[in-house]
Amino acid sequence: MGALWISHVHVTDPEQYGEYAKRATTAIAAHGGVFLARGGTFSQMEGPERERNVVVRFDSLAQAEKCYKSEIYQEALGFARNASVRELVIVEELD
Repeated sequence: MGALWISHVHVTDPEQYGEYAKRATTAIAAHGGVFLARGGTFSQMEGPERERNVVVRFDSLAQAEKCYKSEIYQEALGFARNASVRELVIVEELD
């Protein structure tokens, strides 16, 4: 069963966050992730607005978690921690 990695982000340091995005792209691709949405126009219907919304599809919840926990992604995440306010959830798709 596939899984979606969904993040909502408010960027506070575009330069640092850009480095995160570049490195995260490499990590996600290495784990078979495919971007379905990355930034772009959105309509905030509920909850806090974050100007950057990202959706990535993985083949499984386990694969998405493996990507998140990987050394390469954790290294990338170091660039995002002080450059953004973010929420991230990984959710399994329906059969």
